[in-house]
Amino acid sequence: MEKTRIAVAGAGYIGLAHIGVIQASPACALSAIVDPSPGAATVAEKAGVPLYRSLDELFDKDRPDGIVLATPNQLHVEHALKCIAADVPMLLEKPVAPSVAEAETLVAEAERTGARILIGHHRAHSPIMARARQLIEEGRLGRLVAVMGSAVFFKPDSYYADAPWRSQPGGGPILLNMIHEVHNLRMLCGDIVAVQAFASNATRGFAVEDTVAINLRFANGALGTFMLSDSAASARSWEQTSQENKAYTTYPDEDCYVIAGTSGSLSVPTMRLKTYGRAEDRSWWKPFDESVVAITRDDPLANQIEHFVRVVHGEAEPIVSARDGLQNLRITEAIAKAAQTGAIVDTTPA
Repeated sequence: MEKTRIAVAGAGYIGLAHIGVIQASPACALSAIVDPSPGAATVAEKAGVPLYRSLDELFDKDRPDGIVLATPNQLHVEHALKCIAADVPMLLEKPVAPSVAEAETLVAEAERTGARILIGHHRAHSPIMARARQLIEEGRLGRLVAVMGSAVFFKPDSYYADAPWRSQPGGGPILLNMIHEVHNLRMLCGDIVAVQAFASNATRGFAVEDTVAINLRFANGALGTFMLSDSAASARSWEQTSQENKAYTTYPDEDCYVIAGTSGSLSVPTMRLKTYGRAEDRSWWKPFDESVVAITRDDPLANQIEHFVRVVHGEAEPIVSARDGLQNLRITEAIAKAAQTGAIVDTTPA
């Protein structure tokens, strides 16, 4: 079978990661790179594919079957609209847009035209997440009651020195990191309908937050708490616990989520499960049935590109749609607003 031809727009860090998984895929082949920066020529030469300076040039000369948009956030909507107009299916990196207002414009056009868009929330393709979601949907925990999450880690000083914009509003962990967690929590526990937050910049003293305490209300009645910090020396983050990204040292004894229901609790990603065998055994005086749920570990980026190939050919609906991407961004923006105003912000899906 002929491989699906996928182009990549944006030869930065995440673009290079996509290029790697495409080259390793049995289902698709890298057809071209789109990037006007000087360094992109070296990337294209090494990959053995043509380089184009713009999407217009690509579509005019070498229209691919699909494209990965890994361009800067502020270009996401402009580039996505070009792909829609050219009728080229896309894997659009998150966030779907720089703002909710821009995302709404994109989603409206995508839904009007029936465009095939997969948003790059790659953790949605994690087998760990899939197994955790399955256990919850099977009712192993009973009715969901409480969710406790964390993304607490330490970014080195060089992270800010290399890109000073990260120390300014819009560059903190709410908008750069929390959007990943929002999608994970929505996958596991359903829609988030309200948020509340406290933020602090006391550790680094930048003009943007470094630590945030977040309260969440889910549509099913469950409540959640989430601790977010890029300035605390801790391993309680997805990257440092899931063992999925080999760039990070991982700690297999740590968890970043605990989901508790009326019949038991699940810690993720260690997958430690504690349940009561019978309803009449539910008491803090009685022991749990304890187990560790077996899981497989695969690269979510590799799984994502295989799913994208099926989306390109109309064989699957996107696991993460443009509207999902919009809602993730809406909740993330709401957390920033809640931290600024002290108000409870409604995030009920539109």
